[in-house]
Amino acid sequence: MRHDPPLRDLRFILHETLRIDARPEIDGYADLTPDVTEAIFAEAGKIATDILAPLSAVGDGGCVLENGVVRTPEGFRAAVDAMREGGWPALECAEEWGGQGLPNVIGLSVGLIQSAANIALMIYTGLTHGAYSVLAAHGTPEQKAAYLPKLASGEWLGTMNLTEPQCGTDLGLITTKAIPQPDGSYRLTGEKIWISGGDHDLSENIVHLVLARLPDAPKGTRGISLFVCPKILPGGARNGVRCIRVEKKMGLGGSATCALSYEDATAWLVGEPHRGLPAMFTMMNEARILVAMQGLGQAQAAYHMAADWARERLQGRAPAGPAFPDKPADPLIVHPDVRRMLLDAKAWVEGARCFMLYGSSLIDAEHRHDDPAEREKAADIIALLIPVLKAVLTDGGFHYAVEMQQVFGGAGYMQGSGIEQIVRDSRIAMVYEGANGVQAIDLVGRKLPMKGGAPVMAYFGVLRAFLKAHEDNESLKRDFLDPLKSAMRDMQAALEFFMAEGVKNPNAALAGATDFLHLLGHVAIGHAWAMMAEAALTGLDSDPADRAFYEAKLATGRYYMARRLPETALRLARIRTGAEPVMALPAEAF
Repeated sequence: MRHDPPLRDLRFILHETLRIDARPEIDGYADLTPDVTEAIFAEAGKIATDILAPLSAVGDGGCVLENGVVRTPEGFRAAVDAMREGGWPALECAEEWGGQGLPNVIGLSVGLIQSAANIALMIYTGLTHGAYSVLAAHGTPEQKAAYLPKLASGEWLGTMNLTEPQCGTDLGLITTKAIPQPDGSYRLTGEKIWISGGDHDLSENIVHLVLARLPDAPKGTRGISLFVCPKILPGGARNGVRCIRVEKKMGLGGSATCALSYEDATAWLVGEPHRGLPAMFTMMNEARILVAMQGLGQAQAAYHMAADWARERLQGRAPAGPAFPDKPADPLIVHPDVRRMLLDAKAWVEGARCFMLYGSSLIDAEHRHDDPAEREKAADIIALLIPVLKAVLTDGGFHYAVEMQQVFGGAGYMQGSGIEQIVRDSRIAMVYEGANGVQAIDLVGRKLPMKGGAPVMAYFGVLRAFLKAHEDNESLKRDFLDPLKSAMRDMQAALEFFMAEGVKNPNAALAGATDFLHLLGHVAIGHAWAMMAEAALTGLDSDPADRAFYEAKLATGRYYMARRLPETALRLARIRTGAEPVMALPAEAF
């Protein structure tokens, strides 16, 4: 599997588009000079290329349960050891717990580089950082001291345990019990399924974060509490949690997806009783942007493979006549429809990458900005965009993986091609950490009306401020600003429809929720392309030696704005049909 870390593009987005090193008001950004970030990303790329990528196909063979322990594919333990030795799990963790304290834009960029190389292996470390974040936010001082240094170093790995056989999305139905003990601990009894990294041989201990019910818990989600339950107890005894099955899956063979049985397992309460779900959402929101990154990474990897194939594979002749008359046929890249597929993917991947890192900069502003008002504004906007990032980047990740498989023709259907594994591996991201339909419902049903509409109005303010700042830039106007304005008008019209019809009939809004989520996603990626176009035009004037990069960036951006962004009008037309076409058919007619 070829792995080509987008190092030049990351530098362009972070330093020329978002200009992070020129934003001293966000703690840590002033230290992120191009030399610093390039050194980090180059080392991340090296471990991704030399160690992680070669293990991707190996991992596809899957994990096995032997004598009560899950064995991961050959080479995985050595790769995780290399990650630990390089300090990669500690990038964003606080220095007081042995971390490096770097901003989210660095952690997410490194995650993209490494996840694109081996998504299955990187799930183990990604969930560990989520467990770290939950305990850092909600753990007692004793819990922090016991777990955070081990999680930050990667010596111990972590999981999140939500799903049970009878419930997935509807967590109000969980039945795992937590019985208080005289010493202040609890005993957990129940079964959890589909637990990523639920058991493995990659670390000495596994820290499970588990949702369960206390004896006096009210029904529904208001009765859920959160517990920390290590596989190995203090003192070295094995806890009462065991893997009873490794799931057989469509993809992600190297990620051990386990069914876990809790049999009077010792655990400790994290946070307040019956407030487990809000505490776990610390991890779930982080997990959702990590899953967005996974989707993007798989599309990125698929695009690179397909571009190589299209340049090398000889098939037919160019429509206007032979492009390479000395060869028996021309390469696939000469055919307009092949170029269309490649450009669809290239324009989406590069725009989505900038959108994701813009979202990451909002996370940093939420936690690190020196102005409380700006922290609140950033928190509002990223709350709005999290479901969009998760759903748009994972829907797109699978879609473009399939499109790039199409470039390969029949060869792409063959095992061993590499591209068919990416298709299988990318599919689950649309489902886990909240299915994408649920993300759309969350966006329309919760995030749009949140705080009286403040988040969406704040985001519109950002878009309008960008348009206002560049309204005199004739080089941007026709190809970038005008298409963005048109897409924003479609978004505004959709919001007006929801306000007029959604209150009277919630189905009218929810029937258009997925369309609105993707409409907003197009606006966000269009905004990202407009920002990158402004930066590329500046680069053309200031750095002629890199002219080819900037010209390619502008051409790709023009393609997106002309060929992909107009989809907002289609999404609006669907939204305006309301609930009737969706709800008219009786259930028995399906």
